[in-house]
Amino acid sequence: MYLVDYHHHTNNSFDSQAVMKEVCEQAVKNGVNEICFTEHFSLNPLAPTYGHMDFDRYERELGECRDQFQGQLVIKKGIEICEPHYLKEQYQKTMKQENFDFILGSVHNINNIKLRKHLELNDKEAIYRAYFKEMYKLVSDADIDVLAHLDLMKRYAFEQYGIYDFYQFKDILADILKKAIERNIGIEINTSGMRGKLGEALPALEVVGLYRDLGGEILTIGSDSHFAETVGAHMKEAVEMAKQCGFTEIYTFDQRKPKGIRI
Repeated sequence: MYLVDYHHHTNNSFDSQAVMKEVCEQAVKNGVNEICFTEHFSLNPLAPTYGHMDFDRYERELGECRDQFQGQLVIKKGIEICEPHYLKEQYQKTMKQENFDFILGSVHNINNIKLRKHLELNDKEAIYRAYFKEMYKLVSDADIDVLAHLDLMKRYAFEQYGIYDFYQFKDILADILKKAIERNIGIEINTSGMRGKLGEALPALEVVGLYRDLGGEILTIGSDSHFAETVGAHMKEAVEMAKQCGFTEIYTFDQRKPKGIRI
């Protein structure tokens, strides 16, 4: 099996101390064939991801790792943009300059307030609905390749309010997925939830199945790891999850062009 990890962070992201070279070394040990680094980035001064990214350093480290691990590991240049449906023109200018292979889009803040702070609404339905509405805005407007961790809010809300009821939110989830398909934007199976108390992928199996039922094809898998040790974690389970939902391919990207790999 050709194993890929299309969501990984290093110390180029504000919330990771992982060293890219060490991640690559561990990826080879863990049987990963291809990795895409997806560092956090935001142009919004109010976001915690603002101001950390040094693109020259990132490019230099990628080049060094590509040279060192040539023939052992395919290494792609990615980015995870927070709320890319705002400041669109500025983002597009930066993305073109940096020549990325892959762009993830995510919602970590609503109205410049962290998702965790939204739990203070004390209304489970309102909390999840506000998040999914913001995701719909993102998928409608942003220039991205894949939606990162589509139901991320559950990571913060599940202990206090529980995981959302898929059927209660099926209509808005379908709207998000239809818009993604219309705009040729994929989704990911993000395995980070499998490593903690949450105990399931982001998004859940039902959401991935709905995407498939609606005609979705572009599906990536990623660990969303911030540590070298967990590079490629649960990728085999993600592949099995994809198969269970009817997928026969997962996708990699090169110069933002998707390429299917048989699973």
